[in-house]
Amino acid sequence: MPSTSGVSKKPRPSRRGRRSGRGAADRAAGKASEPAAEKEAAPATEKAAKSRQTKTMLINVSEPEESRIAIMHGSTLEELYVERKAEGKHLGNIYKGRVVNIEPSIQAAFIDFGARVNGFLHVSDLMPSDSRNGRSSKRTEIQSILRRNQEVLVQVTKDAIGTKGPALTTYVSIPGRYLVLMPSLNKCGVSRKITDEDTRRRLKKMLQDLKPPADMGFIIRTAGIDRTKKDLERDLDYLLRLWKAVERRVAEEKAPATIYQESDLIIRTIRDIFDPEIGEILIDTPEATQKARDFMSAVAPRYRSRVKLYDDPRPIFHRDQLEEQIDQIYDKRVALKSGGSIVIEQTEALVAIDVNSGKFKEEKDPEETAYKTNLEAASEIARQLRLRDLGGLIINDYIDMRDVRRRKGVERAFKEAMKNDRARVRLARMSPFCIIEMTRQRVGPSLRSSAYEPCPTCDGTGFIKTIESMGLKVLREIRLGLSGSDTVGVDAWVHRRVSDYVSNRKRRVLLTLEEASGKSITVNVGKHFGMEDFRIVFHRKGGYDATRTNMKQVAV
Repeated sequence: MPSTSGVSKKPRPSRRGRRSGRGAADRAAGKASEPAAEKEAAPATEKAAKSRQTKTMLINVSEPEESRIAIMHGSTLEELYVERKAEGKHLGNIYKGRVVNIEPSIQAAFIDFGARVNGFLHVSDLMPSDSRNGRSSKRTEIQSILRRNQEVLVQVTKDAIGTKGPALTTYVSIPGRYLVLMPSLNKCGVSRKITDEDTRRRLKKMLQDLKPPADMGFIIRTAGIDRTKKDLERDLDYLLRLWKAVERRVAEEKAPATIYQESDLIIRTIRDIFDPEIGEILIDTPEATQKARDFMSAVAPRYRSRVKLYDDPRPIFHRDQLEEQIDQIYDKRVALKSGGSIVIEQTEALVAIDVNSGKFKEEKDPEETAYKTNLEAASEIARQLRLRDLGGLIINDYIDMRDVRRRKGVERAFKEAMKNDRARVRLARMSPFCIIEMTRQRVGPSLRSSAYEPCPTCDGTGFIKTIESMGLKVLREIRLGLSGSDTVGVDAWVHRRVSDYVSNRKRRVLLTLEEASGKSITVNVGKHFGMEDFRIVFHRKGGYDATRTNMKQVAV
């Protein structure tokens, strides 16, 4: 099966570009200029980067069920990547699927590509038939493009989240170390993250000199900035060989079938994350270390010596209190060094982040206190978004500031901190209420949702009813059941503390109910019952029993 180093956040045509029949390469391409002198030796920028090498990549794969990779800046955790075998990720994989249903009302099709749930293909992610020859194509309705049982080549752009199936696209792309192959386009360009115009012109000229196939598109990644023409040529040849293998599988396989599968987390992360500032890659198993060295020898041989086996008896993630830092990722409240804090609340539709000054009261001016706390919170929020991999709509509620200049200062600081984020991010201006709205690329469930499951007692709300509330609720249920003329007795099972409350604090109420109805009432302790669990059996004449239950935690 064709496989190469994978990318979790790959470039792909924007919706605007696809509607006009042009891809991201058109917009990314700069004007050509004379190429810079090529050097086979390491560029001078690499020597400068060596003086800034304070980053370390730690790879923990000693447990087969889970792989973890941490990027440390000094002793601070900056990025964390976790992959669990049981999750069955499909992101970046290419499949030959079959259309099983078309929904004109939402202009989407559902594709069977061999996974547990069908994938979702929106019309905006469907490549027009004449996009390869550069002509603008007016978007038509999806039912006029696809039909049921039709086979289609698709790529997963977002893994399943909750009940939502994976998101698919027909704009297929395959990443290499320095280039991205986009066979559905015929333009070459440079990543939009490379903003220097001289660098963009130099890289585009270098790519044109390689004379890639005219009917395919290529984009130079940020990792290719300091690479030589020979490096790019090697990556180009590899991608072309890989695409030929993909085309052979497409012709041979019958849908649904896997055509191209992304590499494992180690190879994917080294390919996409590694840069000269990472001075050391430590891996805790000999097999994975050799695998990483082999890959580094193929794509960046001069850095092979940075891949090392971690042979300390302590677990690798116990360096620099890393496990403690990871545990803090799941906390709702994050403390700031100044004494302030940020509170992160995740909902199904959005993420809300609130900034609090807390104990920080060093400044006499409340406005200055708010300003300094907000500045500190801006960088920490950006870090937490990366670590927790939060996506979708995010609302950042900073401490109120009346001064417009201070609001702009916090806004600039937040935008600067978000530049290190590898996900696609869109930021709005700070409102007069000191709120910054933003969206962050969501390609899968957040880190918390992967490691935790909703509490069976509170259903994930974080709250349960008080003992008094549950005791009164049970009494109301008993009263309701006693209103039936054919009821002869009541047996109730509740949590131990609720039973104590009803039997002791509400004993007089129970006696009054028994005397008024002439029927017996018994309150029992339910084994393994949660605080909100109850089961009430109303015994009827003729041996027929009626039951009212609220069982969240156990089955009776």
